[in-house]
Amino acid sequence: MQKAFDFFSFFLDVRRPGAHLFNLQPQPSTFNLNLPTSSHLLPPPPTYQGLMDSPQAFYALILSPTRELAIQIAEQVEALGSGIGARAAPLVGGVDMTAQAIALSRRPHVLVGTPGRVVDHLSNTKGFSLKTLKHLVLDEADRLLNMDFEAEIDAVLKAIPREGRMTQLFSATMTSKVAKLQRACLRDPVRVETSSDGKDGNGKYQTVSTLRQQFSFVPAKHKDAAAVAALTSDELGGCTSIVFSRTCDGARRLALLLRALGLGALPIHGQMSQPKRLAALSKFKAGERPILVATDVASRGLDIPSVDLVLNYDVPMNSKDYVHRVGRTARAGRSGRALTLVTQYDVEQFQKIEALTGTKMEAWGGDPEAAELLAERVAEAGRLASAQMREADSKRGGGGGKDGGGKKRRGGAVDDHDDDNGGVGDILGGRRKFMKKY
Repeated sequence: MQKAFDFFSFFLDVRRPGAHLFNLQPQPSTFNLNLPTSSHLLPPPPTYQGLMDSPQAFYALILSPTRELAIQIAEQVEALGSGIGARAAPLVGGVDMTAQAIALSRRPHVLVGTPGRVVDHLSNTKGFSLKTLKHLVLDEADRLLNMDFEAEIDAVLKAIPREGRMTQLFSATMTSKVAKLQRACLRDPVRVETSSDGKDGNGKYQTVSTLRQQFSFVPAKHKDAAAVAALTSDELGGCTSIVFSRTCDGARRLALLLRALGLGALPIHGQMSQPKRLAALSKFKAGERPILVATDVASRGLDIPSVDLVLNYDVPMNSKDYVHRVGRTARAGRSGRALTLVTQYDVEQFQKIEALTGTKMEAWGGDPEAAELLAERVAEAGRLASAQMREADSKRGGGGGKDGGGKKRRGGAVDDHDDDNGGVGDILGGRRKFMKKY
């Protein structure tokens, strides 16, 4: 199917005991993801009354590659099913397993989790079983398999019934691993492409038509200044922005650099503790900070409608990750911008992205002198950010960086805090005033 259609009507038709669905969509939607499950909670044909007539614990399991996405899905499951009292429990790492075991003892209808933590509970939580599961959903299926969750997913598949369950795979990008899993665990699958903006007949992964995609070619040594120039330009300054970095250290350093220059930036990456990741995401969603500096942990599924700009500080190594990154903006019919900084070392990879998406991106017409005017101050902010990271890592490596049990703390460094009063944000002192006009 190559055009948009009524999801609810379609799923009423396709769902049946043992039915299997593969959904390929350009912008994975939490609402669409819940339709196969929640449609059983709404008035369906008499044969499929589902939970509405026969409330059942552990009715559905939704697997997600990231903790934040799992928590978001769990919230939406409860919101969509509130009319009939549907309950969901998130099972993610970085959170106390005892509290999650207590939640499981209350026997929720829907479980939403990351594969590793679900397997942990299957192995260690007394009385927890998925032998009566009716729905299995793999959201961002390509990412789940590319993140080496294959062993955990195999363990889950062995723990759930083979007969009488409905299985759904959701992904915006097809990979060979997804195709392999589709062949291995789906019987007579129905493949659905939910929008003409998805993968076209030539195999291109198209982005939505409301997204304006641009690039800026900059020498690698001036990339910091180019990023700051874009974020403070007349055209893009003031936008709610997600800035993507390739590595955790890159995200840490860039967030420190931007905060040193007086910009309200928050980092989110895999080396932060889960409470800090959620706190950063919550502040960004609430509009308390306009810039989120992230690794690809934030590139999948997160629904933040207010995002105006996606800035690819680093060109993604995997071309398909570009599709997911830019999918954080221009959502649900809104317009959005994506700007990619391309250095002399990124040209080949950038060309692969253009080939994959079938898009010839336009050059961004920013002020060419802005980066030069900012260069000295940005360089100093970069040096101070690097020094801050070294200090934090030194503390973390010594006695002060470990907890009472001798384990290394993750995300406990000062650079992961959002300093409202002094600290990193005031690192350049009075020179923060340069933001008024470089």
